[in-house]
Amino acid sequence: MANEDEKLQVGEELASAAVDTDPAADTAYSAAASAEAVAVSADNAAAEVPAPDAVELDATSAEPGAVDTEVTEVSEEQAAQAEPAAEEPDAGAETAEMVRAKIKGLPGRWYVLHTYAGYEKRVKQDLEIRLHSMNMEDFIFQVEVPMEEVVEVRKGQNKLVSRVRMPGYALIRMDMTNESWRVVQETNGVTGFVGNGRNPVALTDDEVVDMLTPVVEQQVAHEAVAAGKPVPGKGPELVTQYEVGETVTLTTEPWIGMPATISDIDPVNRRLTVLMTLVGQETPVDLSFGQVQKMD
Repeated sequence: MANEDEKLQVGEELASAAVDTDPAADTAYSAAASAEAVAVSADNAAAEVPAPDAVELDATSAEPGAVDTEVTEVSEEQAAQAEPAAEEPDAGAETAEMVRAKIKGLPGRWYVLHTYAGYEKRVKQDLEIRLHSMNMEDFIFQVEVPMEEVVEVRKGQNKLVSRVRMPGYALIRMDMTNESWRVVQETNGVTGFVGNGRNPVALTDDEVVDMLTPVVEQQVAHEAVAAGKPVPGKGPELVTQYEVGETVTLTTEPWIGMPATISDIDPVNRRLTVLMTLVGQETPVDLSFGQVQKMD
């Protein structure tokens, strides 16, 4: 019985010791727990709230040097876009300067001759023969008939042809004297000089350049083709037998025989727009070359 009472007393003392803990130990434990809770709360808050500094760095790059380089490159690109594109050299202007350089310092003055239409080349040949046979080499130096190459539409096909640029005219470089004037005036096919009778008017340098530039352009184009190089400038002009404002006759149903006036021409596609009167009003109609014909 006594042993049982002792065991019960020991159990009560152990339970009392477990409940009555040291106050200092309790305080330390509570402080440690509070600190741990604060740390956990801080970590959670940091995880939940995004850092604005990190977002700003993503937008502007973390390295200052990289930012400066990028800005410089954009500025150069914008400056390049702001500057007007460099214009390509005008082939026509270069040829004109070439002509101006060639005629500079040449003896004599340039004059324009009236000729019979279609006799321009024959006049040139006859004058070149006469200036030698009449011993006029020291007074008559050069005769030119400006030519041009164009593409004409013939029987539905494009044909490259060479034609006189100024029908009924020729250019001559000479010293004007009574004798040289007479030799030129009496050449077959020549009807006279452009000017006042016996006092022809000489051309200015600008007028000579304008008239001779197509001749030099054609020579340059031929030389480029012979050398296998690209032809500078624009190609031959495409011309047709029709003209804007010309009156033609329609040959297609249901307007066979009706007159119409050409308002626009598309030589590449061989089509034209004509104005015809329908119900009292002018109406534009698109037709092919084969649907009209010239009026007699």
